[in-house]
Amino acid sequence: MLQPAAAKVVAEPLGVVLIIAPWNYPLMLALSPLIGALAAGNAAVVKPSELAPATSSTIARLLPEYVDRRAVAVVEGGVPETTALLAERFDHIFYTGNGRVGRIVAHAAAEHLTPVTLELGGKSPVYVDDSVPPLAAARRIVWAKYLNAGQTCVAPDYVLGTADVLRRLAPALSDAIHELYGSAVAQNPDYGRIVNDAQFERLVGYLRDGEVVAGGRSDAADRFIEPTVLRGVSPDSPVMRDEIFGPILPLVEVPGLDAALGFVNGRDKPLSAYVFTEKADVRRRWEQETSSGALTFGAPVLHLTVPELPFGGVGPSGMGAYHGERSFRVFSHEKAVLSKPLAPDTLAATIMPPFTAGKDQLVRRWLGKLR
Repeated sequence: MLQPAAAKVVAEPLGVVLIIAPWNYPLMLALSPLIGALAAGNAAVVKPSELAPATSSTIARLLPEYVDRRAVAVVEGGVPETTALLAERFDHIFYTGNGRVGRIVAHAAAEHLTPVTLELGGKSPVYVDDSVPPLAAARRIVWAKYLNAGQTCVAPDYVLGTADVLRRLAPALSDAIHELYGSAVAQNPDYGRIVNDAQFERLVGYLRDGEVVAGGRSDAADRFIEPTVLRGVSPDSPVMRDEIFGPILPLVEVPGLDAALGFVNGRDKPLSAYVFTEKADVRRRWEQETSSGALTFGAPVLHLTVPELPFGGVGPSGMGAYHGERSFRVFSHEKAVLSKPLAPDTLAATIMPPFTAGKDQLVRRWLGKLR
C-alpha cells in the first residue's frame, strides 16, 4: 500500500538550550555539551559554576570572542541567576551536578514540558575478588579514586570485597598511593585540593567513620586532605550514605559475590560500577544482575575516553547520555519524513473504502508475508 514512497529521518535543532555546568571540571563540562548543541544547530545559554569563579569569568570573557554572540550567551552568577534562568522556557536543559539540584532542575523544566538531560552522580562501587593481583588492582583504583582529589562524578566511591581480599588489598592501596604520589603528597603538584571550606569540613567529618589504614592527614588552611583509605566501615555510616566526592575510600566487607550484588542492588543505581575479576561467570553476573550508567572491568573511569560509548546515568544517577554522536542526537529532534506521490494511487486500491473481497484478500496476503 505504501509503494511507491520514500521515508527518511531528518535531524533538526531543538531550539535554544540551557547548559548548566558544575565546578569539578568547570571548563570541559561547560564546553563539551556546548559542542554537541552547536553541532546540532541550536543556540545555547551557558551557565558556568559560580564555585569555580576564575573559570566562569574566563568562559564569559572568551566565548563571545570566538563564537557567534547571536548563538551563544553566557550567564554568570549563583542560585538567584540559575533560578531566574530555570523560570524561562528553553527547548532543552542539560545539567551536570548532584541529584538534589537535579530534582530542582527537573521540576522547573516540567513547568514548560522541557526535556532534560541530567548528568548526576552517586556512589560508584568497586568489587574486587581473589582472582586478581592486589597491587595491580590497587594501582588502577588509586589512580581513578584520587584523580582531581576524588572530585570526579565517576570516581570509585567504595570497595567491596571479602575479609581476605580486603586484608590483602589494604596494604596494596597504601603502596599504590605512595607509588603515584610519593611520601610528601602535600608537596606533590600532581595532587589537587578540595574546592571550598564547606566541602573540606564535610569530608573531614567522614574520617571518623572507619579505621584509617592509609593517609588521614588534612590541612584546613590549604584545603588539603591526604589520599585516605578507611576499613571497618559500617554500611550505615555517614560516609556510606552520600556520594563522597573527595579523596576518602572506604573498604566494605561482604561475605562473597552474592552479598556484593545484593549490596549494590539495595541502593540507588550508580553512575558507574567497577569490577576486578578474571572470572567469566563473575563478569557475567555483574553485567546481567546489576544496573548502572556504565560497567567496566579492570579499568575504572576509562569508559569516558571512548566516544562511541554513551555517557550517562540511570535512575537517581541521571537520565540521558551524550559523548560522540550521542552529543549530536541529544540536542536534536529526529523528525520522521514520508513522501508518497498521488499517482499511482495504491491507497485507494488497498486500504481505502469501499472494502471489497479483493482488497481484503490482498491485505491478508500482505499481512501474511509480514508474519
